[in-house]
Amino acid sequence: MKIIVFSILLTSIILLQNCATGPTHGILFTNTKFPGEFNPANDVRVTKTAEGCNHQILTLFTIGDSGAGTIAKENGIERIATIDHSTITVIDFFGFLSVYRSYCTIVSGDGK
Repeated sequence: MKIIVFSILLTSIILLQNCATGPTHGILFTNTKFPGEFNPANDVRVTKTAEGCNHQILTLFTIGDSGAGTIAKENGIERIATIDHSTITVIDFFGFLSVYRSYCTIVSGDGK
């Protein structure tokens, strides 16, 4: 019984680990950019674009801030038009161990 529970747990971890790395990813190298949210009224002109990233090394350490609100505030974006995302992954072993991984949020909008 313990073996079955352990197998289900391990399979779940392997299958769900890469959920936030973008729409596609490769084993050796990935560099993707994909759309996120946009202003449905589409009345915000884009005068500034800024990016914030989380960086992960050896799946052991993660640093950074990719929050859209923080990125907008720190870069003087007062009204957000779009929020997009990008990822970079270098050597990804089965979706749960990678040498390097980054997840970035790209905020565009009107500001100072």
